[in-house]
Amino acid sequence: MALGDQIGQETGQITGTRVLPAEDGRMRVEVTFESRGRLLDQDVTEVGTYVAESGPDGVLRGEGHGVVTTAEGEYATWKGDGVGRFTGQGSATSFRGAIYYRTASQRLARLNGVAAVYEYDTDDSGKTEARTYEWK
Repeated sequence: MALGDQIGQETGQITGTRVLPAEDGRMRVEVTFESRGRLLDQDVTEVGTYVAESGPDGVLRGEGHGVVTTAEGEYATWKGDGVGRFTGQGSATSFRGAIYYRTASQRLARLNGVAAVYEYDTDDSGKTEARTYEWK
């Protein structure tokens, strides 16, 4: 496996958090965020929601979905999965995983054929930072 070029980078803020009913005593939290940045050399705004669940081993597992919109109003939807951990700074977390896009946008059409991997980090104040790479 080789990572290709970085295709995106964004910074943002968690805008909502909701505790979900526990299953088998596991913590489950739904998180919504908004961010701005660049994706495939386009200025973008992103809104996404993911659910993080703690495993018996202390590892967080997450699954989410969202939409990325260009300044021109074109968009791509995404779905992602990943694993994470608390970083030891309150509720700050660090996730790594895979993300897949779908779009009818000409500017973002390349995303339809890309399997991407991401790095997503939050700090204790809810600030987010994400980097996305093409998986080649």
